Amino acid sequence: MRSYSLLASAKINLYLEIIGDRPDGYHELAMVLQSIDLADRIDLRAIGTDTIRVRCDHPQVPPDKNNLAYRAADLLAKQFPDALAKYGGVEIVIHKHIPVAAGLAGGSANAAAVLVGMDLLWQLGLTQSELQELGGTLGSDVPFCITGGTALATGRGDKLSPLPDLGGFFVVLAKYRNLSISTAWSYQTYRQQFSSSYCAAEDLDCRRERLHSGPMVGAIAQKDRSKVGQLLHNDLEKVALPVYPQVLQLREAFESAGVLGTMMSGSGPTVFALAESPEQAQQVLERVKSAIASPDLDFWVAKFSNTGIRIVSEGNDTKGAIEGDRRR
Repeated sequence: MRSYSLLASAKINLYLEIIGDRPDGYHELAMVLQSIDLADRIDLRAIGTDTIRVRCDHPQVPPDKNNLAYRAADLLAKQFPDALAKYGGVEIVIHKHIPVAAGLAGGSANAAAVLVGMDLLWQLGLTQSELQELGGTLGSDVPFCITGGTALATGRGDKLSPLPDLGGFFVVLAKYRNLSISTAWSYQTYRQQFSSSYCAAEDLDCRRERLHSGPMVGAIAQKDRSKVGQLLHNDLEKVALPVYPQVLQLREAFESAGVLGTMMSGSGPTVFALAESPEQAQQVLERVKSAIASPDLDFWVAKFSNTGIRIVSEGNDTKGAIEGDRRR
């Protein structure tokens, strides 16, 4: 049986602005997204039956249609029934390293890996754009997780423009193990409290264009690490920090540890801080760990990555990679 193992990178938001409402009920967003090398490993194996099996070593990850990875496989099975009949179903084994429900797009990254891996397993020959279009039907973060790197995201987060590689940054991440923040709650609460500041529908195009020439994009183009750190922004902090004091305390502890910048990622509750070297990242970790003595607080150190999904083995361990500029 043919098989593939892939690494699926986590994502942080360097910039997240909510600029308006969309007719489909989602928010119109303006974001800068960044892959980091904290990654799950996804093993895919063709099986003789026409079923989809999912296993994971994390107890909070469901093995059924509630799992985005399952839904990604099911989507391809429905889109390409001839391939399902020819090659059979798939077993998906998820080895979790990205924390669950953390605002780091772990579930979306797993789904992206399944789309990429099954494209190869079933020899579908899909282009990057076709994979992203399929991914967009599963979730707003999936298209970015397929390509990874650094990107400007608009729409509901699925309209992507690549930005220059920001390599060289190191990231310290921290999350309270038993704390989660509902993404739906975050956006609904923001709408209730701040919708008066939304752009009118006729002004959305103008606002999107302003981001393309905005300060954060300029700092990335200039590879100005200090300025990137200063320009970190997340509108969802406005609703999360007053309600979740642990997240605020964590953010303040990072600020006091002498970092380039710190922010909550996505809808949280993970907080990350930017550092210029692995040594500085480790020093920051130790300082924050000393400031907040909680056995429930987990830490990770990662670095920026220019890839989303990488193939690490194919059947007999043939090496390969899917880079952010993957083309067919």
